[in-house]
Amino acid sequence: MAVKMRLTRMGDKKSPFYRIVVVDSRKAQSGEYIDKIGYVDPLKDPAEINIDVEKAKQWLAKGVQPTETVKNYLVKAGALEASKKLSAPKTNDKKKKKD
Repeated sequence: MAVKMRLTRMGDKKSPFYRIVVVDSRKAQSGEYIDKIGYVDPLKDPAEINIDVEKAKQWLAKGVQPTETVKNYLVKAGALEASKKLSAPKTNDKKKKKD
């Protein structure tokens, strides 16, 4: 079973907040989850990030893969160290038409 740590959207129309949950990757975005780690409220300035660091570290030790966005939030919360390796640059390799 592939387990991921990802965001699930909650809240009303035009006023979202997100839960950080551990979920089977085959489940729907807002479907059943295994464990709730924390939440993010992006509408506040600055965005309110509340993560249970101990739970997050336990799940990461078990091999749960966080999504890129969740990984950034975990780094801000101190549950994960920032990677010094830069990801590969995204390139636009469309072939140019010759005139």
